[in-house]
Amino acid sequence: MREASRTTRQRIADRLRDTPLGASELAAEFEIQTSEALTHVQHIARSLDGTDEELLVAPPQCRDCGFEDFDDLLNRPSRCPECKSESVAEPTFTIE
Repeated sequence: MREASRTTRQRIADRLRDTPLGASELAAEFEIQTSEALTHVQHIARSLDGTDEELLVAPPQCRDCGFEDFDDLLNRPSRCPECKSESVAEPTFTIE
């Protein structure tokens, strides 16, 4: 199938099969808003139900203390609840 005929969601899914990426990286690559990238990722996860593939999420992680037990695994928190650092890596997504 030609690249131009594929939807953004299909192209994002293909890209996540190749390499783990965060929502901001997907947004930059596909020229969409970060919130839109998250919406696509959530829909992709639902569409993989019943297939032999699954969406894996590496949770956000504090770069200073290593805390990674955040309540929301999809969104990047503004700061770490443990050490209050604002240096938090966003979650990354991949399809395996």
